[in-house]
Amino acid sequence: MILDGQLPPTITAAAQALQRGDLLGLPTETVYGLAADAGNDAAVGKIFAAKGRPANHPLIVHVASAQGVQRFASHVPAFAQKLIDAFWPGPLTLILPRRPDMAAVAAGGQNSVGLRCPAHPVAQAVLQAGEALGVYGVAAPSANLFGRVSPTTAAHVAGEFGPELLIVDGGACAVGIESTIVDCTRAAPVLLRPGALTPEQLSVACGVAVVTPHAPDADAPRASGTLASHYAPHAKVRLMTAAEIQEALHGLAVNAQSAKQDRAPAQAAPVSSGTAGEASPAKPSIAIWARSDTSIAPAQSHQVALYAMPQDPAVCAHHLFAQLRSFDAQGVTQIWVETPPFTPAWDGVRDRLTRAATPAR
Repeated sequence: MILDGQLPPTITAAAQALQRGDLLGLPTETVYGLAADAGNDAAVGKIFAAKGRPANHPLIVHVASAQGVQRFASHVPAFAQKLIDAFWPGPLTLILPRRPDMAAVAAGGQNSVGLRCPAHPVAQAVLQAGEALGVYGVAAPSANLFGRVSPTTAAHVAGEFGPELLIVDGGACAVGIESTIVDCTRAAPVLLRPGALTPEQLSVACGVAVVTPHAPDADAPRASGTLASHYAPHAKVRLMTAAEIQEALHGLAVNAQSAKQDRAPAQAAPVSSGTAGEASPAKPSIAIWARSDTSIAPAQSHQVALYAMPQDPAVCAHHLFAQLRSFDAQGVTQIWVETPPFTPAWDGVRDRLTRAATPAR
């Protein structure tokens, strides 16, 4: 059931659902979350069951304000506090040492916990109303089946979990990809998941260079959205350069022309009886999402659909998951995506696409 998040009764109903231990579809500025009271282990267990998510894969706990950190974290380093001051509320998750008596199930049994204060006004209203009812933090991973494309509208969430789930409609998510995650359990901040905030922005704000590992970090705590295969649509995603896309299109054109020539004698044969009707146009089997100019020959048009990828990384992030879901809805079997530039501003988008293109193991 989808309820309008602009209406006060919806906020009350959402907070009461959390208090009862029910699940809730919650909008944030990043993606929609599947939310439950982080202090209620049974309720948090429902999240893992509904998503099909391994119980040792931690959830991010959302709090209404910076003051909520003290309830879940045993220690906040000075550089982490500077990040909180600079970017909360906002799309930044901090991994902090966890108080032993708090959110053990949500943290996947780790001695650290991921904390975030969302900026979305509807999320803020629900979190504040929940606090008044004794719900001091809300575990809320993305509201989709585990490993699949994250939802950025209330309709996406309903499509994943059906009408039984109470979903608060806060409109389309402004950011569109999950929060940046920074590990603050070590001597220096370490970037675990890129997002809307760049390493340079983070480093300037906290006064310490944020480490960006280029290989798997054995010392890092487990964090949401960091598995090799994640964010995957049903169609196969291929990351390609503009030249590789054009070369592949040329190969399709050659194959299509060859097939047409092979069919020509049969098409020229007389029809013995009846009148042949026109065949309905075939649906495209390949969707191309590219920033560069890409030409499609007429022979390919029946199997290829071309879409322009936004040139601005923030705009692209906003549309990313909705676009992948749209391709699935069209029934394509392959999605060819032009690899985003290797610049910090594109790191979040490139990370999500790389994981979407990685086969599950």
